[in-house]
Parts: sequence; C-alpha cells; structure tokens
Amino acid sequence: MFDDHTPSPNSAEDSATELNQDALIDAYSHAVATVADNVGPAVVRVQSGAPGRRGGLGSGVVIAGDGLVLTNSHVVGGARRMRIGLAEAGDREAELLGDDPATDLALLRVELPRGAATATLGDSKMLKRGHLVVGIGNPLGFESTITAGIVSALGRSLRSQSGHLIDDVIQTDAALNPGNSGGALVAASGQVVGINTAMIAGAQGLAFAVSSNTARFVIGEFIAHGRVRRAHLGIAAQTVPLPRRVALAVHSGANAVRIGEVQAGGAADLAGLRVGDILIALDDVVVGGADDLLRLLGADRIGRPVEVSLLRDGRLVTRKVTAQERP
Repeated sequence: MFDDHTPSPNSAEDSATELNQDALIDAYSHAVATVADNVGPAVVRVQSGAPGRRGGLGSGVVIAGDGLVLTNSHVVGGARRMRIGLAEAGDREAELLGDDPATDLALLRVELPRGAATATLGDSKMLKRGHLVVGIGNPLGFESTITAGIVSALGRSLRSQSGHLIDDVIQTDAALNPGNSGGALVAASGQVVGINTAMIAGAQGLAFAVSSNTARFVIGEFIAHGRVRRAHLGIAAQTVPLPRRVALAVHSGANAVRIGEVQAGGAADLAGLRVGDILIALDDVVVGGADDLLRLLGADRIGRPVEVSLLRDGRLVTRKVTAQERP
C-alpha cells in the first residue's frame, strides 16, 4: 500500500509523460518563434499598379542585400514597377528584373535601408514529408503574419495561371490566405524552402509553394538573360491516347503528342515534321503528352539537334530537329 505522501509508479510515469509533452510543445514553439523573428522582417508587402489604383497585392521575400525580392508572377500581374512595403522603412518603389508566368515567379529590385533583413534560400531537396514549415506573408494586408504546419507531400505538379505545369511543388497544410502569395515557406533551419503560390479554395489545409530549387534556377536565368529561356519545336501539340497494341509495339506510354500545326519556317518545319505526326519520344525519352514535351524542352536544348521519334502513316520514323528558343 502507498501512503498519501508516496507517489504511485503510475503517477510518476504520468508526470514524466506530461513533462515530455511540455518539452515538445516548448521546442515546437521555440522553433516557430525563432523562424518568425529571423525571417519575418525579410518578408515584405508587394503591390502592383499605380498608387491609389486597384492592383495586385501580395508578399515577397528579400533574398539579397542588394535589394533582390522574390515574389509570384501573378502578384506582379504584368506591371513593370511595384511598391514594396518594408517593415521599418515604409513603402519604396521597385523595378521588375524578370517575370516567368510558367513557374509563377518574378524577381524585383528595391533600394534597401542599411541593415535590412534578408532571407536565405535553402535546398528544398532536403525536405521530407512531416517536416515542420512556417509560412510568412501579408494575408489581406496584415503584415508579417505567421502560420505553421508540416510538409504534406513533395514533388507535386501544379498548373500555373499561364497554363504551364510547375514541377517540384511543395504541398503543405500551413494556412494561406489571399495576400500570402509570394511569401516565404521556411524550414525549421530558418532557410526559405519555398515561395507560397496557391491555395485550394474550400479545401482546408491544402496549400502549395514553388520549391526553392526551382526558384534558384529561375533567378539564375533572370540575372543572366533577363528571362527564363526555353526551347520549342514550332508546333502546336495536342495530347492524344494511343491504342494499347500500338503503345506496346513502340514501347511508348498510354498517351503521346499529335502535331496539330507546324509553324512555317520553324524548327519542325525545317526538319520535315508534318501535321498529323504522332510524337512519342524526344532523345529516347518517352513523351506522354504536351506537358511532358514542355518539360523536356529546357534551355539546354536550344540550338542543338534533338531526335524525335514519330508515328507516321503507321510507321515509326525518326527526325533530327534543331530546337529554337521560345519567343
């Protein structure tokens, strides 16, 4: 029997469990608060359109001391100049350095005050499902709002407002609201691993961010060329299903690309491709649809011959096409 002053083994275990839970809660709170303190000041308000006129309103992340600000293309909305709201320095005018609707990213430059906070782009490939992430933005104009959650999934594809598929998208349950677009998705390490881009209306806990590794590539293209360069073949591509026996015979997938139009004087025209040809592979990589073709035609293929495998009149033929830069 235990007297009134001797704790039972069960009560001691319960106390230890409560202490462990308190420690975990404290560690979680500390991680979120640290990210908020360190990265929050580097997240700014971005407003496109002339002062006093309705325009895009969202967030951006200062990623360099010389005033580089990363945001969403749909926040910029085609404007050449924006207003940036800095936490301690008021509004300043920013210029557009690059805009890529295909990845929903844009790069701005603004004059920063001395000692302004900046954020660091991390390696999004280090993320795993279940990792803690913190969203920082300006939802509905409320500056430096913090939400927290976990990485729900990795490697998603999301269609941008321009119609292109954005690859390597991060899915998270960190809440997003209008105005959060362009804000930072931050890992517990304090590094930015994504740029918040979209939420699914009516779907609670379903939000998406363009990965920091995609952002690194896009920023490099902006700085080097002022745009993201992509190759194209000069065709209108339509995704079509292949009969199963045909797909098996040519070692293709269930779908391929039908050439619906050939641009006069374009790469495909010069190589002899025709309307009605079914494109099934590019440099021996199976093309399962128009989105696959867009993904395969990166800047590295501009100006160099690529081998396309085609079905024409029931026969498999190959042609060399020298891809051109997309206008």
